[in-house]
Amino acid sequence: MTAGLTFRDATDADVDDLVALIESAYRGDSSRAGWTTEADILEGQRTDPDGVLQVIKSPDSRLLTVEQDGRIVACCQLEHRGTHAYFGMFAVSPQLQGGGLGKVIIAEAERTVREEWGATEMHMTVISVRNDLIAWYERRGYRRTGRMTPFPYGDERFGVPQRDDLQFELLVKALA
Repeated sequence: MTAGLTFRDATDADVDDLVALIESAYRGDSSRAGWTTEADILEGQRTDPDGVLQVIKSPDSRLLTVEQDGRIVACCQLEHRGTHAYFGMFAVSPQLQGGGLGKVIIAEAERTVREEWGATEMHMTVISVRNDLIAWYERRGYRRTGRMTPFPYGDERFGVPQRDDLQFELLVKALA
């Protein structure tokens, strides 16, 4: 499943494909084909073209895009924040989830920020009720910090919550 992968930075021309990928991995019925769906806790959009373009254009950020056979199959945001990097906007095509592709991508993301930016830690935030997803990151060496930030209730750019207990937890991994 991981043969023939190409890693590159996203361009403006990728925005529509990336929005479609991210939405398919997290929202709506199509996301139920994979295991990373948030369809039961959030409705509405996960991102939009402006949000993706903002990541692509930011001087401290890059949107690592993964292609297989000329088709975008995954992506993740990497943001340089001094001694650490932020990992976000991680999406793998639902049809390809569960086959090891995510492990390969996160390892490449960690290598990239360590070698290119000298980052000593990777940070990310995960919705705290996403126990399966948090467990997956813990198996990759991330640790829960207990540091929570509120979910942006009322801002539909981040989705329409289906429950009232959502918050983000900071996960951190030291990069050797």
